[in-house]
Amino acid sequence: MILSETARRFLNEPRFATLATINPNGSVQQTVMWYLVRGDMIVMNTARGRKKDRNLLRDRRVSICVEDGYRYVTIAGEVALVEDQAMAQRDIAELAERYHGAAQAAQMVRDQFSQQERVSLVLSISRVDERGLDGKE
Repeated sequence: MILSETARRFLNEPRFATLATINPNGSVQQTVMWYLVRGDMIVMNTARGRKKDRNLLRDRRVSICVEDGYRYVTIAGEVALVEDQAMAQRDIAELAERYHGAAQAAQMVRDQFSQQERVSLVLSISRVDERGLDGKE
């Protein structure tokens, strides 16, 4: 599915996504995440072994919500896990720069992320819901 230009503009602003994954017992696990729009996909990244990572190894279905008060975009789809460390490290560096700027991102990569096994989460969009982006609530 292709994002509308309105949704794309909204998502390209530095906000946070709430990622929902499915626990083994069927309940929902939510995590606030950095994200970026890459083409018609959403890219996120996590350290190997976290709850969301373990959930996604079992069930790739997810949804995210990116909100600004009553304005929001929700996206549902399936995630591909990118375990190639060179790519995953590039993705976390790009995300860190998006949210913290180049200097702080470089420090975060050097002091934290480069010491971790990282996994990129690439969300293929199957459903989008936009609310309030047209200036009406």
